[in-house]
Amino acid sequence: MTATLERAQAARELVREFASEYPFEPHFLGVDGGDLHYIDEGPRDGEVLLFLHGNPTWSFLWRNLVRELSKRYRCIAPDHIGCGLSDKPQAWGYRLEQHVANVERLVAHLGLARITLVVHDWGGAIGFGLAARHPELVARAVAMNTAAFTGLKAPLRIRACRIPLFGTVAVRGLNAFARAAAFMATERGLAPLAKKGLLAPYGSWQNRIATLRFVEDIPLSAEHPSHTTLLGIERGLEGLRDRPLCLIWGERDWCFTPEFRREWERRFPSAESHKVDDAGHWVTEDAPSQVLEWIRSFLSRHPLRP
Repeated sequence: MTATLERAQAARELVREFASEYPFEPHFLGVDGGDLHYIDEGPRDGEVLLFLHGNPTWSFLWRNLVRELSKRYRCIAPDHIGCGLSDKPQAWGYRLEQHVANVERLVAHLGLARITLVVHDWGGAIGFGLAARHPELVARAVAMNTAAFTGLKAPLRIRACRIPLFGTVAVRGLNAFARAAAFMATERGLAPLAKKGLLAPYGSWQNRIATLRFVEDIPLSAEHPSHTTLLGIERGLEGLRDRPLCLIWGERDWCFTPEFRREWERRFPSAESHKVDDAGHWVTEDAPSQVLEWIRSFLSRHPLRP
């Protein structure tokens, strides 16, 4: 108990400078790799919204949505191992398979069912990995600037971060990936507290381990260790076509371009699709009010069956 209290206090201290942006109580669960941090806001008997972030973000990305939606829904947002307030082990694998398994562990620990996924970036592959393994647990999904299928095309600036030695020095030594994202992932710019919050967990070489490992884990070829995992997730999408899906896309995303949105639309012909023409990769930062209203409308128009 003492260790748990100390861990929670350390988390509160890390977010102290931007607590007005992230006023959530920390929770921790032991998973593969260490202690997984998550927030759990809203009524415990409310419909479950499971928010899954990507790289190089953390649950802070969801703060605006959680503050509003938790008034009615139970909003759960973990930080993947290596990210946010979770442990950052230096020798862990950081493979897609392991991240999916950790979300499975969290879902089982909390006894979640009839889940609505809300995913972004790597959160798409991780969240739909959960859905592919446990389709009975997932009722609806909201996907933003993400993918959960093979055939990925990584732009040059992403592939450069995979170059041996250069990528390590740039990403872990100079924090180039996260710092670049702070202005390249948004079209409208970040408020000072938002920028501080997004970068806060990644202030040292050790703390940037997942930022690099996520980039290295992109399965750009069939020989990559995570290709088989992603292929299984892709095949699982077919069994989810009857689930309501809402797509929300920042159209100026240079990484998950509109081509990815069109691929989701091809695979889910009944999906509703919303485009923000002047938003980038972090569409929740560029257009928070629009995103919130689209999600609220989607949830109300697709009520869960009794």
